[in-house]
Amino acid sequence: MNIYRNWFLASRPWSFTMTAISVSVGSALGAIDGGFSWAYYLITLLGTVLLHAATNLVNDYYDVKSGVDTQEVSTAQYRPHPLVEGKLKAEHVRTAATILYALSTCIGIYLAAARGWALMWIGLIGAFASITYTAPPLKYKYSALGEISVFLMWGPLMVAGAYYVQRQAFSMDAFWISLPFGALVALVLLANNIRDINHDRDKGILTLAIVLGQRKGLWLYFFLLVLAYLAIVVMSIFGPLYLWSLIVLLSMPLALRLLYQMMKQVPADADARTAQLDTAFGVLLVLSLVLEGVF
Repeated sequence: MNIYRNWFLASRPWSFTMTAISVSVGSALGAIDGGFSWAYYLITLLGTVLLHAATNLVNDYYDVKSGVDTQEVSTAQYRPHPLVEGKLKAEHVRTAATILYALSTCIGIYLAAARGWALMWIGLIGAFASITYTAPPLKYKYSALGEISVFLMWGPLMVAGAYYVQRQAFSMDAFWISLPFGALVALVLLANNIRDINHDRDKGILTLAIVLGQRKGLWLYFFLLVLAYLAIVVMSIFGPLYLWSLIVLLSMPLALRLLYQMMKQVPADADARTAQLDTAFGVLLVLSLVLEGVF
């Protein structure tokens, strides 16, 4: 049973909530604008989760191979990291990632054939961004572009793709609504990189936190978090969101506690705490869209 547990943990299943939220936001907006298919929603969710799992595995593979992830890295101190711990072989992790990419590609081809070939372009962009995140020759995560990619993937790209599956069209409303949550997902990586500034600098890689420095990095974290909540308020009052979406503000106490902690001292699990906020924010946003659709 331990081998199954190691593979389960290596995929980082706790991170899939962010993918589920992005897909659910796009799908819920599609339902508000017209019909809704549970079958297409679940197939879309499965395909994106498989792609996310593949991304996590290939990211860990190249982080370990390049010497960025070691037993000393902060991430390995508070969460399981089977590859770093030697519980999984590197070549097996690479093979598993390849299989997951293949499965998600099959689902993407099916959805493109059934709902529109525009989805193929979204899938190709997502797969390219996923593979080249840490893989050579681009490995753009090490060139201070990680946060931008995460913002685009979990914001506009994933929400637009899920919306298109439901409506066979794109929506500017969905684009604007995707931005706050996409920014919050990017903050998970920013928090991770702020915490690991010294480690990453020693490894010779470049992150946005290193470019800005810790102080400016924390101010960017603060600015984007505040902007995400402000965007929800403005869009709830003036559109394209709805008054129901003001319930997202119920997550603000968690955000304030997190900001206080980050400004006081960056915790070892800064990325995990930011992800918890993302989940609260995102679930409330999805709930508000469901309420709008029902009532």
